[in-house]
Amino acid sequence: MASLIQSDKSVTGDLSKAKVVSRKKQFKDLDLNFIPHPIRKDIVPLKDDVAIKNAVKNLLVSNFYERPFSQDKGANLRGLLFEPADAITEISIKENIKRVIKKYEPRVAIRQLIINDLPDQNAYKILVNFKIKEFDTNQSVEIILRRLK
Repeated sequence: MASLIQSDKSVTGDLSKAKVVSRKKQFKDLDLNFIPHPIRKDIVPLKDDVAIKNAVKNLLVSNFYERPFSQDKGANLRGLLFEPADAITEISIKENIKRVIKKYEPRVAIRQLIINDLPDQNAYKILVNFKIKEFDTNQSVEIILRRLK
């Protein structure tokens, strides 16, 4: 046992100059607004935390059967817009959001989920605060679901 301790390497000297460098995975996504680069006239991809935030937003606004070969991919929130504006509908919205993020976006962990009913506007304001696991940063996505008459 003593030979194991003696064979361990120890770090000596000025430790303030030491850096821990780790390679983090880079994420890229296509910006669905298709805004071209002003000089190159090429579509600029979204990178890292912006790409993940965009992916979460796309999951929230997607409905069932909108994506070929992935009929259950989406939160199906528009389907709940015409339900009575009560606590049961808010619980259903929360459960749908939690389910879709847990199943299709393992890169994030939900920190906070706030749903506000806006009865005068026939809408729900949804705020999802989440932590991006890879980058250890907090982000949020806010959407307004509105019924059109």
